[in-house]
Amino acid sequence: MRTFRDIVIAVTAATVLLLAVYLTLTVSRWGNRGPGLHFLDTTSVVHEVQALSELVTVKYMMDKVVVLEDVKWYGESRVLLLAHGSVNAGIDLKRLKTSDITISGKTVCIRLPPPQIMDAYLDDNASQVIDHSTGLLRSFDKDLEQMARQNAVDDIARAARKGGILDEANKRARDELEIFFKRAGFESVEFR
Repeated sequence: MRTFRDIVIAVTAATVLLLAVYLTLTVSRWGNRGPGLHFLDTTSVVHEVQALSELVTVKYMMDKVVVLEDVKWYGESRVLLLAHGSVNAGIDLKRLKTSDITISGKTVCIRLPPPQIMDAYLDDNASQVIDHSTGLLRSFDKDLEQMARQNAVDDIARAARKGGILDEANKRARDELEIFFKRAGFESVEFR
């Protein structure tokens, strides 16, 4: 029994020694490369940035009251909607091409695609129809509420655009990408 235990201890010691040698060699190779990620060429950088996909950097939340009426000669149908919506804006990094990034030593220069509204939608839990009414000779128009919701989304997106959401998205995307590239080992990040 003692021999079996001695063999297990010897095998464990040999395994630990081999693991220590392997880690020492591997860590020393990592140390020679310096901190951060290392890219070999522009194509690699573009691939890594595109992996970020749609970089949504700004989210606006707004409330909007929408009144929509459909008046016919035989009566009217009306909806009053309190809409709570969100608009997200950012940069679609999938649109980057190899020609949009140049690398010179520890400096990367990037031309970003223009910022865009990624999506605009209503929060169905926070939005509600306050009132809907119909004339005496008319049945309620079910499509009227959907049209009111779509009008609310369009108005909220338009208001966000007027409020500067695209400029803010562009500024924040640049800030985020500068942090990303500096963590990747670049010392200087320039935007065209």
